[in-house]
Amino acid sequence: MKQRWMDLVIARPWLVMIVNIITVFALAAGAQYLYFRGDYKVFFHEDNPQRVAFEEMQNIFNKNENASIIIAPPNGDVFTSETLTLIHELTEAAWQTPLSTRVDSISNFQHTYSEYDDLMVESLIEYPEDLTAEKIAQVKQVALTEPNLVGRLVSEQGHVAVVNITVQLPDGDQTPEVTAINLFVRAMTDEFKQRYPEHEFHHTGMVMLNNAFQEAANQDASTLIPLMFLTIIVVMWLLLRSFKCTIATLIIVIFSIIATMGFAGWTGFYLSLSTVNVPTMVMTLAVADCIHVISSMFFAMRQGRNKEEAIRYSLDINLMPIVITSVTTAIGFLTLNFSAVPILNDLGNLTALGVMLACWLSLTFLPALLVVSNVSVPVSGGQHTWPESMANWVITYHKRILPYGVIAFAAAILLAFTNVLNDVAIEYFDQSSEFRQAADFQTENLSGMSTADFGIYTETPSDINKPENLQYIAAFSAWLRAQPEVDHVTTLSDTMKRLNKNMHADERTMYKLPAEKELAAQYLLLFEMSLPYGLDLNNQIDIDKSATRIMVTMQNLGSNEFVEFEQRALDWFAQLAPNLRITAASPPLMFAHIGETNMKSMIEGTLLALVLISGLLIFALRSLRMGLISLIPNMLPAGIGFGIWALISGQINMALAVVLSMTLGIIVDDTVHFLSKYNYARQRGDSAEKSVRYAFQSVGRALLITTVVLALGFAVLSLSTFALNEDMGLLTSIIIVVALIVDLIFLPAALLFFDRKQAPTKPA
Repeated sequence: MKQRWMDLVIARPWLVMIVNIITVFALAAGAQYLYFRGDYKVFFHEDNPQRVAFEEMQNIFNKNENASIIIAPPNGDVFTSETLTLIHELTEAAWQTPLSTRVDSISNFQHTYSEYDDLMVESLIEYPEDLTAEKIAQVKQVALTEPNLVGRLVSEQGHVAVVNITVQLPDGDQTPEVTAINLFVRAMTDEFKQRYPEHEFHHTGMVMLNNAFQEAANQDASTLIPLMFLTIIVVMWLLLRSFKCTIATLIIVIFSIIATMGFAGWTGFYLSLSTVNVPTMVMTLAVADCIHVISSMFFAMRQGRNKEEAIRYSLDINLMPIVITSVTTAIGFLTLNFSAVPILNDLGNLTALGVMLACWLSLTFLPALLVVSNVSVPVSGGQHTWPESMANWVITYHKRILPYGVIAFAAAILLAFTNVLNDVAIEYFDQSSEFRQAADFQTENLSGMSTADFGIYTETPSDINKPENLQYIAAFSAWLRAQPEVDHVTTLSDTMKRLNKNMHADERTMYKLPAEKELAAQYLLLFEMSLPYGLDLNNQIDIDKSATRIMVTMQNLGSNEFVEFEQRALDWFAQLAPNLRITAASPPLMFAHIGETNMKSMIEGTLLALVLISGLLIFALRSLRMGLISLIPNMLPAGIGFGIWALISGQINMALAVVLSMTLGIIVDDTVHFLSKYNYARQRGDSAEKSVRYAFQSVGRALLITTVVLALGFAVLSLSTFALNEDMGLLTSIIIVVALIVDLIFLPAALLFFDRKQAPTKPA
């Protein structure tokens, strides 16, 4: 079968190329159906428990996805006529934001007070032209003492203020709406910058976070992919010294990418922050296959074979290793389906497809192209010097390499266990990102961007007005405010206390909860009837007054701290009011949970990948002993890589959780190619020493080239401004380099020690 296939490729190269070209372009046509999704929900499956809880809360209460504009006056004082006028005008203009349902600021805060026996409800700033010194002092006094304002819409020092725009985003793909909102808000603030040039404006909120995801993906796609193409061309030329072979490899890379992305379009995949990296990964892995075919061809031509014979030799010795390494790499990426993050599932599936397409093209189209091309062996003196020298060094010192290697590896793996799982969504973005700068400004001057909403449910209409339930809400709100992680709490109990004081002639001693259910219901009804459109209490109370939402703004916590806070809060309330139901939800809380869930699921995926890959290697090498020996260099690099990462960062985010499975398939490549060449020599009767030398001579250079290409390819990802891509690229590069060191030093030393018995010579 293999012989017939090689005969076809070499004897009828034009037919092979035409069939491949037709197939590739038929697949590539599907790329027209690709579209991009940049909203944060792409990180969560629809049945994700935290997403389900969040959407339930959004359905019961008004949606609270937002775009915030932070205003910083030049003199560090919000309470001036100019700045208060700016806030008033910007608040009015913000109502024109697409899909906006509510705009909040100190300007339109519905201030209540008593006038004789009437409850007066009016915006804190009605007419900015009437802002006298006395009126400004009154506005300042209310703003800096009102719990629903200070720490949320104005800082405690009164030096920055916020205009918060609540929007109603549709379900499903929100990218067009997010883009429209972002463009409108930025254009609006640009206009105000011209009118108030000394003021600073910063944009934060969930809509801006979604837009930041989209901008990061666009930047990666426009910079990293072209950079990777340039890197491949340069590296291939420097290492292979053949312009024609470099172009041939580039053709395979392009065909692999367009076929993969076209298939994605045909089958309904969409582009995301993760899947925009598929071309970079496929490109890198495709080059590795091509290098082995080309390097082996050059090796045979230097031994005196003509081009056709050299191509046949290359296909003969590389068919099994390339297929096996492609399958194991695909298995590694397919285990990303164990990930709790949908876009990482997509990344795994598409990259696995791309790897297999690259395998097919490198074993059919590439050799056919080489047959019809006038390829000559590049002149490069002394190119086998270093493989021979390294082989001699390993053979001489293998008895020392093993124990010292074991000690070094054990230390690195122990260090790997000091890494901690931690995700901070804001820190996904580089500090050069406009969104990150705005988020940092908000954190330093007002509050964190993390939020946690707690829904409290009585399950009975109007029971939220019961005095005991209001007491529970007030006690829980007070407990939340006492927690060191909490910056602000928005709660119904504050509004009820204020209304009770207002209805008692603004007597300060009456700033407490109403004593009767009917009284509380009347106060609430009277207040709601006085509120203007868009500023009602539906963001805090459900329609039948059976539930309320407490909105908590927190410091930008790591995932472990966030989850611990959530559980602490839920446990405290359960002891306080066991008869009431409570839930917690928010996008930051969803991100906090996904990291831990992802890590647990990926451990299962890694174990499955290890079993499948090990079984495949034993079958392919046709040797249980070789298969078991191969486990050592396959497992060590990841452990050592994570040990090095402990020294670099020590923090594991959701992207790094998948690196273990992803790299397991990639690092097998070097092992398979080295062992296959070693086995080839052993089966013809060579000693272990001679077989190691043959492996170094025949494949050492190719392993170095593929490692350089793979390491540089993933290192390009480390240039991303998005931390998940940056960290994944850097750690993967580290592991790939470590894998080469293990395969060229520790693996041959292990073979020399454990495979010393002379192999039987095959009968002539």
